[in-house]
Amino acid sequence: MSDTKENIIGLADELIRKRGFNAFSYNDIAVPLAVRNAAIHYYFPAKSDLGEAVIEVELRRVEEYRRGSERLTGEEQLKLLVGVFRRNNKLRMICLMGSLTPDYDTFEVPMRRKVKEMCLSILDWVAESLEKARGEGKLQFEGEAGDRALLVISTLLSSLLLSRVLGTNIFERMLDQLLQDMRADWRVKDIKL
Repeated sequence: MSDTKENIIGLADELIRKRGFNAFSYNDIAVPLAVRNAAIHYYFPAKSDLGEAVIEVELRRVEEYRRGSERLTGEEQLKLLVGVFRRNNKLRMICLMGSLTPDYDTFEVPMRRKVKEMCLSILDWVAESLEKARGEGKLQFEGEAGDRALLVISTLLSSLLLSRVLGTNIFERMLDQLLQDMRADWRVKDIKL
């Protein structure tokens, strides 16, 4: 991949996380990168093409996290996930899933498919981690791990959103309560960044 294309994708990712997909234009990418809008259109004829490319990079990142954490305990995998969200919170950025899902109905069908693929991939990883941690005796919760994964992800997503309005400490408060509810013996402050 060319440096220009990578830089376009990287800046688009940042803009999506800070503003949302529908709140930036190609000009918001062209000016900081000192390229013409035509250069962006060369790589990404439609904005949805750019959105799909950003999601594809995120899918690879999630897969790398997943492969890299296979040998970790379920608890360590969850700490890794919470650490990623904690870092986003400190940067006052929303995760890609949390930024894209509100605008889902405005996307072209191929981009919707990519958003759904990303959501399912992350939920699947979280469910596996939760089930593994429960099997290790590190977490306690009722019901299916997939259903609990939905609750964990929704807490992570909403904690980032609410932290923007109510202060970054909201993230820790919400996640610590969730961890307490699942009988985890660790809290957000225990995760090293």
